[in-house]
Amino acid sequence: MVDKVLTANRLTDGVAVWLNANGEWVTSLQDALIARHAEAVTALEEIGKAAFADNKVVDVNVIEVKETDGVIWPLRLRERIRAQGPTMEYAPGYQPADPAFIAV
Repeated sequence: MVDKVLTANRLTDGVAVWLNANGEWVTSLQDALIARHAEAVTALEEIGKAAFADNKVVDVNVIEVKETDGVIWPLRLRERIRAQGPTMEYAPGYQPADPAFIAV
């Protein structure tokens, strides 16, 4: 089985977030709780449904990741971009994504 994490967008501002081991939505993928077996993935899906129903987050998804040398890497390019930010200069306070991180 491939490792997975739960991601969403905060309802208040649209920022990409990930669920951590404390059940909190955090802005760093590197702090995400990794599900390494089917039961854990099912639990993440249920937590995501509840958070959506409670209007905490939108666009809830369980995504595939791999962990290499302690760094969590999404397998899909879309998720690497969401984790790192925009691919170009966007607005004050938003740095462009690290090209090495989003390279496939």
